[in-house]
Amino acid sequence: MTKDFVVAIELGSSHIRGIAGKKNADGSINILSLVQEDSSQFIRKGYVYNIDKTTDAIQRVVTQLSSQLKVKIKKVYVGIGGQSVHGLLETVDSEFAEPTKITQAMVDGIMDTNRATSYPNREILDVSVQEYKVDNQYQSDPVGIECLHFEGTFLNIVVRKSFYASINRCFSAARVPSTEIVLAPLALADVILTDQEKRLGCILVDMGASTTTISIYYKSILRHLVVIPIGSNNITKDIAFLNMDENDAERLKLAHADAHYNSSEMDEEDTYPIDDERTVNSQTFADIVEARLTEIIENIKAQIPSEYEGKLSCGFILTGGGSNLKHITEKFAEMIRGYKIRIAKTISAPVLTKIESDDLKNSTLNTILGIMINGKDNCAGDDLDPNDLFQNPIQESPVDADDTDVNNIDSDINVEFGEEKKENGTNTITDTTQKKGVMKHVSNFFKKILEDE
Repeated sequence: MTKDFVVAIELGSSHIRGIAGKKNADGSINILSLVQEDSSQFIRKGYVYNIDKTTDAIQRVVTQLSSQLKVKIKKVYVGIGGQSVHGLLETVDSEFAEPTKITQAMVDGIMDTNRATSYPNREILDVSVQEYKVDNQYQSDPVGIECLHFEGTFLNIVVRKSFYASINRCFSAARVPSTEIVLAPLALADVILTDQEKRLGCILVDMGASTTTISIYYKSILRHLVVIPIGSNNITKDIAFLNMDENDAERLKLAHADAHYNSSEMDEEDTYPIDDERTVNSQTFADIVEARLTEIIENIKAQIPSEYEGKLSCGFILTGGGSNLKHITEKFAEMIRGYKIRIAKTISAPVLTKIESDDLKNSTLNTILGIMINGKDNCAGDDLDPNDLFQNPIQESPVDADDTDVNNIDSDINVEFGEEKKENGTNTITDTTQKKGVMKHVSNFFKKILEDE
């Protein structure tokens, strides 16, 4: 197995996914390993609700990846998104007593002032420069221009501190020594949207399980980012009210849900089987799906700022699990007129793999592929010893683990973003590895054997 790959982990509301792969010289992507764990009981709408269960799932994902790759993992890239992340516009300006030529130091100064903006319980994770205004003229490069008034407008991508602290705590407890944070919506856009779509204007809609993320690009700049707390799982939950559990509801949704059905063509007596004894009326089923999907699309439409209406000539690009609903493009076209609509089932780069998974073809893995492609550093550690059944699948950091206080696992967690090390604009968190007893490894080993059987 090659010892040069990137490991990405996505903490979703339906699954925690881990993937390992590399970008080839020709631009194609080679996927070496892919694993996932159900997360519906401890991650909701992008929030970590149970630290212990999330930590255990992360450990299982990393262990499986390491086992398949036959090497330890020394680093992972973690994509964050969900309801905690959104964009906020901010303007910083300067007034001069006499005509003054703008310098690069002045530009850097207002950028630094913007970065220092304080939001209650939130921190700035990334910044998208919108425009500079020199007196009454908008400029992309203001350096060298004389003016009396100079201002910059920025889209600050913010995240809740509590959300970040939870992520940090989970990976620290899971003993992952180096975790680099990636903004999932931005990573997704980079592998889904074309340069032309970003330049001419588009609305990228990631229809996830519990949330829907809307990113608007215009003139090659991210102009708007918002996450609404509703997704395709809401359709499943509505169907479940027809006296069935959510597993049956999800199965029926995947098999029969139609985003744009014609009621006049449906037989009122038709039914769909729930199990050997029960059925559900097809008309009732279709009405429930349509009602919830209509709500989702209305919420998406409401997120388009008025100043961009009529300017986004490349229209909607739909991706994520919810975009797989039959006739979803027809439903969008009916409700939001005047926009082009396309579904992005796969990323723009060719994907090479021996792994057989329908998720590689239905847009479910687009976000984690974007996170992986964003990674630059080799995540491969030392080879696994096939004779050591109890070894740690994560590459130990050079810190002396005996000096770590195992009774206070949160002692080395940096809760504030200001305590991070930043490299090339990417947030980096380096946590002290926690030393665990061999009985922990023995327990996990025999648990894995029982699960396999």
